[in-house]
Amino acid sequence: MVESIHSPSLLLVLHDVAPQTWDDYRPFVEAVDALGAVPMTWLVVPDFHRHNDLRAHPQFRRLLAERLDRGDELALHGYFHCDDGPIASNPKDWFMRRIYTHEGEFYNLSQEAALARLHAGMEMFHRYQWPLKGFVAPAWLMSAGTRQALRQLPLTYTSDAQHLYRLPDFTSVDAPGLVWSARSAWRRGLSKLLSDRLEHRWHQAPVIRLGLHPVDMRHEFSRTYWLDTLQRLLDEGRMPLTKACWLARQDEPVERAA
Repeated sequence: MVESIHSPSLLLVLHDVAPQTWDDYRPFVEAVDALGAVPMTWLVVPDFHRHNDLRAHPQFRRLLAERLDRGDELALHGYFHCDDGPIASNPKDWFMRRIYTHEGEFYNLSQEAALARLHAGMEMFHRYQWPLKGFVAPAWLMSAGTRQALRQLPLTYTSDAQHLYRLPDFTSVDAPGLVWSARSAWRRGLSKLLSDRLEHRWHQAPVIRLGLHPVDMRHEFSRTYWLDTLQRLLDEGRMPLTKACWLARQDEPVERAA
């Protein structure tokens, strides 16, 4: 008998990966490596905030290449990871681009502008011979032009906070994710309460994503939460996978005795 059922999984995803953020992530990554074979998806920014161009950081590039050799995945995460376009004139866009986040790089891009940045990011991956399957927009914000651009490219997935999307047709795949707002003590406390509730709700979910950010790593409370949660989900029998690997497994039926 052939079934399309797989073991429950977890996806550990590091956002905003750049030379500037590596010092934040280093102790956490070392702690994860100490647990054993836990693959991670690294969301790599080619030129973080316009002053972390990876071309100028060969040592960090070697680190990323070593992570690939360990079985991790590198995905493209915007290009500059900052929104420095003209100030929006309507209230909704102003809120999204200046209150909700200042980093929604792809929120308001035309198809032409999005294609230019996506091609530049893909060229960087090609230059360093890094396999590339996925693109994740900063803050998960994508304009209609960005979506149109992604339909034209040989990428296999993108995502938002609760779904993965197969490209080029944007087929939605449920992939619930935990993510924190850790900029202040009250935000960290609220994030902990909400994440505990969501983890309980998603106990039977086929997959749970852990979406980490550099700011999470700067506070013992949030850093400890992520390590404890990762260990707990592993102890519960969830299989750690990269995003690209998990998506590929969804297309592979599991053979079981009838």
